[in-house]
Amino acid sequence: MAPRPYLLAESNWKTVKETEYDVAVLPWGATEAHNFHLPYNTDVAECDYIAAESARIAWEQGARVITLPTVPFGVNTGQLDIKLDINLYPSTQAAILNDVVDALTRNGILKLVVLNGHGGNDFKQMIRETQAFYPGSFISQVNWYRILDNAAYFDKPGDHAGEMETSVMMEIAPDLVRPLDEAGDGAARTFKVAALREGWAWAERDWSEVTESTGVGDPYASTAQKGARFLKDVTEKIASYYVELAAVNLEALYE
Repeated sequence: MAPRPYLLAESNWKTVKETEYDVAVLPWGATEAHNFHLPYNTDVAECDYIAAESARIAWEQGARVITLPTVPFGVNTGQLDIKLDINLYPSTQAAILNDVVDALTRNGILKLVVLNGHGGNDFKQMIRETQAFYPGSFISQVNWYRILDNAAYFDKPGDHAGEMETSVMMEIAPDLVRPLDEAGDGAARTFKVAALREGWAWAERDWSEVTESTGVGDPYASTAQKGARFLKDVTEKIASYYVELAAVNLEALYE
C-alpha cells in the first residue's frame, strides 16, 4: 500500500519538508477492557480508523491535514483495579498535549484538533491552559462518539462496548471481535443519589461496582453493516470540520 500523505506515521522527511500543512490532528484513545468480546485496543483502533478516514476525505477536498500517531493511553482513574487498564492522570495528559503543541507551533502549524475516542478523557481545561501559552494557536477537541445522534443508527447504542462500539469494531477490525454469545449483557448499576443518576451532578464511576463485564450497554444487536453506516457519516462530518478549519483565517475567526 502506498504511503498515505495525511498520516505522519507513513510519511517521510522528503514529503514532510515539502508540504505545508493546514491542520494537525492528534487522535487520543485508551487501553482498557471492553467487555469480554472486544479488545483492549478498541478505543485506539477506532481512533486510528476514524482519524485516517476523515483526514483522507478532507485531503481529497484540498485540506492539508496531517494526522499524528494515536496516543494509546487515557484517563482510567475509575478503573485502577481492573487488570492492565493503563491510566494516564490528567496532569500527564496536559504535559503531553503541551509538548505536542510546542512542537507543532515551532513548525508553524497553529491549528490542532484533538480527536478524542475515550469517555474518560476531557481536554477542555487543558486546552484553555495550553492555548494561553501559545498565542496565535487554535486548539479544539472533537469527541467522535458524540457527533451524531447515535440512536438513529443503533437500537441500544450503549456507553462502553455496547451496540455502537461493537458494530464499529465489527466493521474495522472483525478479527478482533469475539462471538457475541461470549459477551456480557452490559448491564450496569446506577447511582442511588438522584442528582448523580439524573446527570446534573457528576462524580466518577467506580467501574468495578458498576459492571461485572466491564461493558456498559447491550451489544447483542450489533452488526458490521450498522457500524459501516455510522462510520461513513461520522468521518464525513469530521472531514467537513477539517476542511473549514483549514480554510479559515485565525485572525478573522468570528462573524
